[in-house]
Amino acid sequence: MTGNLSLIREAELCENCSRALTEHRRFARRSILKLAAATAGLAIAPQAFAANDKAPPKPENVVSPDAALHRLTLGNARYVEGVSKRHDFRHEREALSSGQNPFAAILSCADSRIAPEYCFDTARGDLFVCRVAGNFASDEIVASLEYAVQMLNTPLIMVLGHESCGAVDATIKSVKTGTTLPGHLPSLVAAIKPAVDAVAGQGGDILANAIRRNVALNVEKLKTTAPILKSFADDKKIKVVGGVYELKSGRVELVG
Repeated sequence: MTGNLSLIREAELCENCSRALTEHRRFARRSILKLAAATAGLAIAPQAFAANDKAPPKPENVVSPDAALHRLTLGNARYVEGVSKRHDFRHEREALSSGQNPFAAILSCADSRIAPEYCFDTARGDLFVCRVAGNFASDEIVASLEYAVQMLNTPLIMVLGHESCGAVDATIKSVKTGTTLPGHLPSLVAAIKPAVDAVAGQGGDILANAIRRNVALNVEKLKTTAPILKSFADDKKIKVVGGVYELKSGRVELVG
């Protein structure tokens, strides 16, 4: 009888050991799976973050200020020679539907004969263009250019004047005769008058001189307007330049 009890107890112990071993194996397996999942998560996470990093719509527009100016110069040379590129506007639409990263911002006159996108032979999404008669930097223009620099990472700003500018010519005549122009035109005169006053008494063509001086004054204003543009210019993150468009040739002459 005692022998039978011993056998029964051994059988019970073996059964308990078997259950314990089975539970241990299950626990170990669960632990291994959890560890594997966690490890996989760590491996996948950087890739997921990288995938979520928004690439610029036009990677070719991520350039230095000097490279941006060189690109404008080459584009203008093609335009002057009549050999502009054929731009595939259709296939650019999808990339540009989610954002923009223009490589240059242009403050241009509103004159219908001046089209920055054409005269620099650029495509959609390449230029951030602000236009106003007399190409001067009003508060609204400054704010727009701040947006281009701060939010769109645009590395170059060009103030683009042009020959025979009607807004500058009207300002010269208003100053000379002391007459007040109708409507809201006096606001244009007030903005352009500093350039006209600066070239008064100089030799040569007063209109041509005033046009160039107006460009130069607005270049200097944009370089020194705090806090955003001045900071970026001082840190060499952007370049601000001036140019004058020649109506007959289409050439843009840089203004120092």
